Amino acid sequence: YFDEFLNKEWCRARRSEETLSLVMMDIDHFKAYNDNYGHSAGDDCLRRVAQALSETVMRDTDIVARYGGEEFVCVLPGINCDGAIKIGEKQMRRINELAIPHSYSSAADHVTLSLGVASMIPSKRGGCGPNELIKAADKNLYRAKESGRNQLVSDECIQ
Repeated sequence: YFDEFLNKEWCRARRSEETLSLVMMDIDHFKAYNDNYGHSAGDDCLRRVAQALSETVMRDTDIVARYGGEEFVCVLPGINCDGAIKIGEKQMRRINELAIPHSYSSAADHVTLSLGVASMIPSKRGGCGPNELIKAADKNLYRAKESGRNQLVSDECIQ
C-alpha cells in the first residue's frame, strides 16, 4: 500500500508542482529489545509505536506505514521540509512519551526513534522518481543513527 500511495502522490505532486515529504523512522536498537524482552514484547512494542505514530498525523492525505521490521515511514503530501521536520519532532516526542523501558539501548533508557526527513518537488521533466525521495530520507535516517540515534536529520531536503 505504501508503494502505491507514494507513487500516486508523487504523480499528483508533479502535476500540481507541490512538495512531497517523507519521514523515515527506525526504532533504536530494536534487535536488542526483541532479543532481551522476547518476541511477544517486541510485537507489543511495534503495535504501540505504530499506534502512537498514527496519532501524530491529522490530515486524511498523510499516512504512516510500516516499512520493514522496525522501520516506519510517513508520507506528507503538500508539506514542505520545515513542516515535515515539525511532524517528525512530534513523532519523536510521542514515542518518548510512551516511555517503553529499554535497558539495552545506548540511546536512552526507553524506546526511541531515529528519523530521516526528505522533501522534494517532483519535476515534470522526469529523471527523478519517488525512489529518489526514499533514498534521500534513508540517507538522513542513516546519518541520524550514525550520529548517536534518538534524533532527526533533514540534510537532504531538496526544495
